[in-house]
Amino acid sequence: MQLVKHYWFISFMSFVVLGLITMVNAREIHAPNFLTRGMDPEKNGMAFTNRKVPVDEMEATYWQNQAYSELRQRLKRQPNLNTAKNIILFLGDGMPLTSVAAARIHKGQRDGFLGEEQVLSFEKFPYSGLSRTYCTNAQVADSACTSTAYLCGVKTNTLTLGVNAKVNYNNCTESSNPNNHLTSLYGWAQAAGKSTGFVTTTSLTHASPSGGYAHVANRFWECDADVLDHGVDPETCVDIAQQLVTTAPGKKLDVLMGGGMGKFLPNSITDAFGNKGERLDGRNLLTRWQNANPKGKIVNNREQLLRVNISQVSNIMGIFQSKLMKYRLEANDEQPTLAEMTGIALAFLSQNTNGYFVFIEGGLIDIANHENKAHIALDEILEFNKAIQLARDMTDPNETLIVVTADHGHPLSIAGYPERGNNILGLNNMGGDSDGIPYATLNYAVGPQQYQYEDGMRMDLTGQMSSAEFVAPSYIKQDIGVHGGEDVGVYASGPYEHLFRGVMQQNLIPHMMAYASCIGNGAKKCDPAKS
Repeated sequence: MQLVKHYWFISFMSFVVLGLITMVNAREIHAPNFLTRGMDPEKNGMAFTNRKVPVDEMEATYWQNQAYSELRQRLKRQPNLNTAKNIILFLGDGMPLTSVAAARIHKGQRDGFLGEEQVLSFEKFPYSGLSRTYCTNAQVADSACTSTAYLCGVKTNTLTLGVNAKVNYNNCTESSNPNNHLTSLYGWAQAAGKSTGFVTTTSLTHASPSGGYAHVANRFWECDADVLDHGVDPETCVDIAQQLVTTAPGKKLDVLMGGGMGKFLPNSITDAFGNKGERLDGRNLLTRWQNANPKGKIVNNREQLLRVNISQVSNIMGIFQSKLMKYRLEANDEQPTLAEMTGIALAFLSQNTNGYFVFIEGGLIDIANHENKAHIALDEILEFNKAIQLARDMTDPNETLIVVTADHGHPLSIAGYPERGNNILGLNNMGGDSDGIPYATLNYAVGPQQYQYEDGMRMDLTGQMSSAEFVAPSYIKQDIGVHGGEDVGVYASGPYEHLFRGVMQQNLIPHMMAYASCIGNGAKKCDPAKS
């Protein structure tokens, strides 16, 4: 009987061992997958050399010292518990983490380095986290519901601005109900006696800046003609441009800079850029703004902006194109850069001894990503980066909180196994697809160009990607690219910077800024009587 027991135990263990051997063999066969299915590692990017690696990086001590240095910096950090006199919110519209990494590499390569080791200005900020960008009725967000989240502190439905989720798209009645309207950082700062404003490379009535001053059921109601085009009575539902000029908090903003002049002028008038206004109601909202701000200054080009005597004006409206501003790579000297607009805005707003809140948007990052023009998108991020660096240079981190984030991402990938220092805007230099055809390092999921022949064979793009206007390859065909639903980065420097870490809901961001600055509901922190 004992022998029978040993026999069954030995048989069982043999079965287990045989199973483990089979599993190991299976793993050797199926993993890693890129070494199987006919993929030769020497032809598909896995036969690396260290020919481009800097000599000092070959030593383990280089990386150990680098890590110890960063560790020491982190250990020295103490919470900055000062009250934020000033708040600057930088928004990279449509700036996914992939494009941040690609822009970092692109900057380095433009400056003559390999690229991967470089750091953008906001990546040096002491604290960072991730923002969850979904909206109440959308897995993948647009720039309107996200604007409402990061300016008003409330998540809402896609395509709506400054209203709660009780408001459905294009529903005039619901959006006209004051009970559905939200307050924002603009209003909170104004109530605390601070100056306020926004700067964008899109238009003054675009979704991102207007989430804090408009209350509409449709982000496309930028002027009365747009409201009418969507089947709504513009006399009942006031358009975004009119809300900016005639109702609080928009009419109380001290600085406005961007494009979109056509939304403020009647179609009987030619604007400063040779185009007809878009309004059908005959209203000239620029004249109305000027009448309301007799000491205010309206400027239309770079020279006028840079010559403004900030101590002699009460408000500044810079409006630099009929519609969106131009990409920096395509603009002439008559259009100011984002950094120049930022510098003037901060210099002007800082005259208020109570401080300020300003929203600054690199809005054309998103437009370029929609067009799948990766080169231009990265260049716009680097322009955004310059503005952030200037803002940090012009302010004191002991009194100014700067937060950098994005509203949503785009489905952009850095693909393959390119060699260190490989041109980020070029082809993967370490191999091609299964047919041996080289492929781009940067690719979009959805867009207008698949670069395929009718039989499905991919085209060889060698020598065709040098232009900034080159449309990057995509997998799914559509006229324009789409947004992505992934989390986006949040970077903070200044008072209460330590709050901006971990994974957070997007609508938490303005509440943390308000807390740091003792405005809005955050005023309770500074005044116990309000708690």
